Amino acid sequence: MPDLYIDADACPVRNEVLRVAERHGLTVHLVSNRGFRPSQSPLIHNVMVPATPDAADDWIAEHIAQGDICVTGDIPLAARCLEKQALALDSKGKSFTEESIGMALAMRDLMSHLRETGEAGGGGPGFTQADRSRFLQALETAVQTAKR
Repeated sequence: MPDLYIDADACPVRNEVLRVAERHGLTVHLVSNRGFRPSQSPLIHNVMVPATPDAADDWIAEHIAQGDICVTGDIPLAARCLEKQALALDSKGKSFTEESIGMALAMRDLMSHLRETGEAGGGGPGFTQADRSRFLQALETAVQTAKR
């Protein structure tokens, strides 16, 4: 059975992850450098990391294994998970793959450069109910794939 690793700081789909995990009996690692309300569920492991850059990413990358699933908006973390043959998806349901991660990293770097030079603004479109539904479907598909 796969474990679920959640880059929990600013993750808008924690509740959806927990529902899917409970339905399938999967262990969830909520990794954060901020405090959050502990769960009574034995399936949920709250992991507090130091409030240093990339501490949550480093913890996830160190512990995730082949066939596990990571939910993150951090593209470099997604790449590190893919290197360990884990699945990675963002909170809008986009799956990162070996074929797409290179372009995603390049676009991230380009947009960062454009923001630094003032040629592009920050932020993107808001999180919608359609995004939440797409995420649920993508997570269910990822769980089914990982269980095979």
